[in-house]
Amino acid sequence: MLAIFIGAGFSKWAVDLPLARELFDFAIEAWGQREERKLGRVQSLKREWYSIHPNGEAEEFVAEAMGFPEKDREAVIWYIARRLSDPFIWKEFHAGKWRRHVLMIDEHRGAKIGGAMRAKNFISQFYGSSMSGIITTNYDMLLEYAMGTKVFNYGIRHEQLTGRGPYPVSTRLNPIVLKGRISPAKIHGSISWDQASKYTDGRRALTGRALIVPPTPEKKRPESLEYMWKLAEEILSRATRLIVFGFAFNPYDTGVLDLLRYSTGVLQSALLIDIQPPVNRAKEIWPNVDISTEFPPAYGDLGGKN
Repeated sequence: MLAIFIGAGFSKWAVDLPLARELFDFAIEAWGQREERKLGRVQSLKREWYSIHPNGEAEEFVAEAMGFPEKDREAVIWYIARRLSDPFIWKEFHAGKWRRHVLMIDEHRGAKIGGAMRAKNFISQFYGSSMSGIITTNYDMLLEYAMGTKVFNYGIRHEQLTGRGPYPVSTRLNPIVLKGRISPAKIHGSISWDQASKYTDGRRALTGRALIVPPTPEKKRPESLEYMWKLAEEILSRATRLIVFGFAFNPYDTGVLDLLRYSTGVLQSALLIDIQPPVNRAKEIWPNVDISTEFPPAYGDLGGKN
């Protein structure tokens, strides 16, 4: 059985989404005065924090921000989710005003985003394999865009999502249902989820109410995502082969590293796809596993080993 583990380096490779250390580049287009105020507040908080911690890491700033007053904390979480949805936002002039949308799953506009197609081409080469599932620490929607509702489910086949699909508009007669067999375990949440629902697009990133685990050192295993961690454990417990794309095995990611140990009983081989494959750190997790490495494929070259 094959499992794939997707880290932040995958989204960096495919769509140039920022890694944690690059997250606060503020490379977004504020939409209206409300977002301008939020963006300005986060910029101010970052400047103040870095004036005190000039050598501080982005994850450390986020960790401290989780203890800020509620409005400041929510502004930081909003910015993180908003930054990771930015490449998938599109605008249209309709009914006399400009309107903003986040790309929906199965939407034809996804084909125009080169990175989404790049991710699709990479993942789809393994569909013919006996795939146990996909695990990701990312909360962007790149996997959903790459696979589509006919390929994936969130652990429950035929689960209905909230929101409409691209065509037709009505969901009363045409609900959006996840029909696929491959389950991505999004252990740090998603910009398309909140505490109550899973959506067909990344609208939670626009509202600031996305169910995500912010990038902090020593991220905890949240109760609200316990079912995703259980799904990840199930995927790993069956995997004899594992492809790890863009995960650094940082020592402070203790929860994720403990999770990866669930594969030690049956795992035989692991392929690390990375610019700087962290072989030694991987061997600490899997001392008896055959570990090989590969650079991320160049554009137009699928790479990978089936």
